[in-house]
Amino acid sequence: MSGGHVFDEVADIYERARPGYPDELFADLVQITGVGQNAAVLEVGCGTGQATRSLAVLGCSVTALEPGAELSALARRRLASNSNVDVVSSTFEQWDDSGRRFDLLVAASSWHWVDPAVGWQRAHDLLRPEGWMAVLDHVVVRRLDEPEMYAGTADLHEQFSPGNPGWGHPPLEEDATVPDLDSRFGPTIVRWYPTVQWLDGNGVADLLRTTSLYRALEPDVREPLLDAISERVRTRMGDHVPRRYLTVLRLAQRVD
Repeated sequence: MSGGHVFDEVADIYERARPGYPDELFADLVQITGVGQNAAVLEVGCGTGQATRSLAVLGCSVTALEPGAELSALARRRLASNSNVDVVSSTFEQWDDSGRRFDLLVAASSWHWVDPAVGWQRAHDLLRPEGWMAVLDHVVVRRLDEPEMYAGTADLHEQFSPGNPGWGHPPLEEDATVPDLDSRFGPTIVRWYPTVQWLDGNGVADLLRTTSLYRALEPDVREPLLDAISERVRTRMGDHVPRRYLTVLRLAQRVD
């Protein structure tokens, strides 16, 4: 199943609740790859177009793939004034490229949805010689000196969905790691960008409502759990908790 199908029914909440990507990341992307105005960019899984908007500002010609009907429709509305962006309703694996080739392939919080048996080779094939692949992600982290949402609601998670193997604590900032990109590409360049969302109880519930771990729960489990988490944040955590990330950019150049 693709991310589009998982998040399609919460497209509006996804656009509102999910963190964006810092301007510094795109400045580094341009500086490292040399892409800019008129570069041909393929974006895999654009969602509601959060990263797409930053790519459009660079003047790139962006083809943005998104399989979710509601997500892609929202992205088209958000990007309607950007004539250099074409939002296409398709998965990466099934998209008909018609022989087109690109200077840069970007996947923002989406590459984990792509079938690795197909994705890496297809990414390599769709890039021009010396083209670049860029994978953007948000790694959730914690600090010892801050209240942490998971630690403060562990009993609720266990109460509503006991034994769920997905529950757990984010790593400390200094312990966060990411893997290199595939061997079809050259050495992976990694850049980190600390970001944080401060959320009230309702904001926490909405954010979790747009994450795959919680989307996988049956609604009669997920919604009572999120209501309880929201109430806990309001009543015991000052209605103000951080969701801290290390946003990460991984870049590598196609090799032949």
